[in-house]
Amino acid sequence: MHKAEWKCYRTNKYSEYRWRDRVAYIVTVFAVMALGLGSRVFADVLPVFVAEHFGDALWASMIYFGFRTCYAHKKISFALWCSLAFCFAIEGSQLYQAGWLTYLRETTIGALVLGKGFLTADLVRYTAGTVVSSLIDRAWPWRKRP
Repeated sequence: MHKAEWKCYRTNKYSEYRWRDRVAYIVTVFAVMALGLGSRVFADVLPVFVAEHFGDALWASMIYFGFRTCYAHKKISFALWCSLAFCFAIEGSQLYQAGWLTYLRETTIGALVLGKGFLTADLVRYTAGTVVSSLIDRAWPWRKRP
């Protein structure tokens, strides 16, 4: 195989891996989303610690895997820092109380995406969710290349 042919073959293999990674990340985003919504819906039957903390950690985890979907070719640390910055920015935006933004936060989708009020504890939950997600991402066996 000539050098140019090898480069083309190698590029196609990397593209195939990246495509498979993105599909796995998309599936993970939806699985984490279902778990997060379930932690809100079934909060009355879950242990108190789980009901109080896991929803926000799972939201941050969903954001992390969303970044991994978009940037599968980047390092895990890139998605970790981007998702932390995004989550912290959303939490910080809750300090801003414009009328239109408050109205948006009163809708179901607005409350799920933007939250309702600033809580310092949420920053800890977001950090835990993204760090745990990055560790799971690093350890997943499907990431190993043949």
